[in-house]
Amino acid sequence: MLLLAFDTATPAVTVAVCSVDGGDATVRAERTSVDARRHGELLAPSIADVVRAAGATMTDLTHIAVGIGPGPYTGLRVGLATAHALRDALGIPCVGVPTLDALAKSSGRTEPFVAATDARRKEVFWARYTDADTRVGDIAVDRPADVETGGLPVIGAGAALYPETLGAGQDSWEPTHPTAAALGTFAVERLVTGAPLPEPHPLYLRRPDAQVPGATKRVRQWQQQ
Repeated sequence: MLLLAFDTATPAVTVAVCSVDGGDATVRAERTSVDARRHGELLAPSIADVVRAAGATMTDLTHIAVGIGPGPYTGLRVGLATAHALRDALGIPCVGVPTLDALAKSSGRTEPFVAATDARRKEVFWARYTDADTRVGDIAVDRPADVETGGLPVIGAGAALYPETLGAGQDSWEPTHPTAAALGTFAVERLVTGAPLPEPHPLYLRRPDAQVPGATKRVRQWQQQ
């Protein structure tokens, strides 16, 4: 198995190639750039560079794993559209990984914690974990003051943005963004064991900022008498 993993649901454009070595996931190459405005510009070159650094070609890939969010619409769609295009072009399976699960995996934690990312609108996407591999319940979106941390440490960009509200200290909120190395490892481990993974469809928890306009209102033209 040679799996290409990437995520664009946060300001980080992160890409990795993972393989299976003796039943364990091995990260063969990875690259991460943090730039919230250049997802579309950075992703394709990063994929080409990482596949090359892994000593492979695109036709050597057997699987794709992509972050499905939740996250800002534009960045998230860049990753998903690329994943779908590569899946169709290469004819290989593509699976999704929730971005918060990749963030949790990136932490390597063995004790319970909360992971939180920036949801904009003064809100965070968040979920609880018993360890880096195990989420408890569904991912939610809330104002920081409404997040039920239960006194657990909070990691991620959400914790960095609202440290006083979420009770996070700078020594404990790392990592702030997920890594494709962790996302790929997460996916490989589940593919090897046959554990289910989501389809590569966006995980939306609320309506987008942009809305389709309603019906045009009729305006009576003013006429001078």
